[in-house]
Amino acid sequence: MTKPVKFLSGVALSLSLLWPMAAASAPDAKTVVAVVNGTEITLGHMILVREGLTEQYQALPDDLLYSGILDQLVQQTMLSQSLEGDTPARIALALENEERTLRSATVIGGVLADATTEGAIRAAYDAQYGGTMDEREYKAAHILVETIEEAEDLIKKLEDGANFTKLAREFSTGPSGPNGGDLGWFGAGSMVKPFEDAVVEMQAGDISAPVKTRFGWHVIALNEVRVKEAPTIEAVRDELVDKIQEQVIRDHIDALLASGDITRPGDGTIDPAILKNTDLLED
Repeated sequence: MTKPVKFLSGVALSLSLLWPMAAASAPDAKTVVAVVNGTEITLGHMILVREGLTEQYQALPDDLLYSGILDQLVQQTMLSQSLEGDTPARIALALENEERTLRSATVIGGVLADATTEGAIRAAYDAQYGGTMDEREYKAAHILVETIEEAEDLIKKLEDGANFTKLAREFSTGPSGPNGGDLGWFGAGSMVKPFEDAVVEMQAGDISAPVKTRFGWHVIALNEVRVKEAPTIEAVRDELVDKIQEQVIRDHIDALLASGDITRPGDGTIDPAILKNTDLLED
């Protein structure tokens, strides 16, 4: 009974010694998949090409995509090697811009990694919507005329039983006149101050005294009042996340700008229209 145990133990030991070698041979981004006149093409190059493809192409069978990407990289490498002389200015500048973009995106990704926590989202929600439960919204209509006398005459007609909507359609000079003077729902800050001040003091069903604004004289009918309801946090989550991220990025960039050494020698001396001159890239 002892020998089989020893035999199995020996096999296990042998496998354990071989395992690191097997693990080390697993392909990674540095694994060379082709060499073209001394230039190596790696799995990392291929993965980046695939990542940049549209979803339609990424859905192709793996073997077809693998061979297609590798063929493309081999061909591009051959073409690149056949370019004689120094790297053209256009290419060098494009590479610098691409590196700048990728490095910036990496930094932003790190900055945002821990920015949108649940606590941050809740704080942003409370800051933006925490006070809305105290706000009121109003549904009103109005008739706009040029003189106080016209406004007073309309009020008398209403007191005698005239229909507000019909009077608005007949007499109002405002754009809402054809619609019976209906202004829909609005909240604080939506109307000019004298108009808003009058509405705030009214009760649903009231008709106002003449109200003067820069547009003329108004007779206002307040139809309904409601408390403004705050949206749920889930309904505005994406909006809040966008605002948080935008602010975090802006704060980070502002801090970098404040501590950086930046000069702009071209300010005031270069015609902005020169950006259209692509011939300069051929120098």
